[in-house]
Parts: sequence; structure tokens; C-alpha cells
Amino acid sequence: MEAVWQSVIAGAPVLLLHVAIALAILIIGTVLYVWMTPWEDLKLVREGNTAAGIALGGIILGLGIPVAACIPGAINHWDILFWGVITLILQMATFKVLDLILSGLPERIEAGEIGAAVVLSAAKLAVAAIVAAAVSV
Repeated sequence: MEAVWQSVIAGAPVLLLHVAIALAILIIGTVLYVWMTPWEDLKLVREGNTAAGIALGGIILGLGIPVAACIPGAINHWDILFWGVITLILQMATFKVLDLILSGLPERIEAGEIGAAVVLSAAKLAVAAIVAAAVSV
């Protein structure tokens, strides 16, 4: 049992550092995404706009899934940070591509169009799943 405690004590700092970095990426990435989108995500969600809530939930999961997937194979904390930044860039690109395909995506989200929000979130989650699979190899 003593060996278990020694292992926990030795690994705890790394665990806490990895969790802190992952959460920071999630929070900072979400804030940056909200800042970059042409609509006011939090305001719309507070006003009861379900489409904005779905879109915001999509980015939170879209960032969290790949970052979580890279932690087990991370060589160090820079790995987690690197893949977090790459994930944010890919999520922004996903938004831009869908805005071209669906034309007027920001206006559709602001108008509360659920269909557009679901497609946007599904695309974010699909990209997240692909990135998660790629970084976990």
C-alpha cells in the first residue's frame, strides 16, 4: 500500500499541471471563440436563444474532447498546449467553412435557428473526434 501512496504523491503534481493546462485551454479557447464569433454568445444564451446555446456547447465539447484525448500520450505539458491551440484553429476554420456553406450562419444563430446550430455543433464535434483520434495515436 505504501508503494501506491508514493506513486500518488509522485504523480499528483503532473496530474494537477495537466488538468490545469487542459482547463485553461478550454476556458481561454472558449473565451477566444466567443470573442471571435460575430454574435454575442453569452448574451443570446442568457436571453434564451437555444441555437446560441447549442453552438456554444459545441465549441466547449469541440475543444475539450481533443485536449482530453491528447493528455494520455502527452510527453509534457507543451504537448497539451500545442494541441489545444491547433484544436482552436481547426474549430475556427470549421465555423468559417460552415458559414460559407450555410451562408449567413451568424444571423441564423442570432435568429435562433436550431437547424443551423445543430449542424454547426455536429461539425465541431466531428472535427473534435477526428483531431482526438489523430492526437491519441
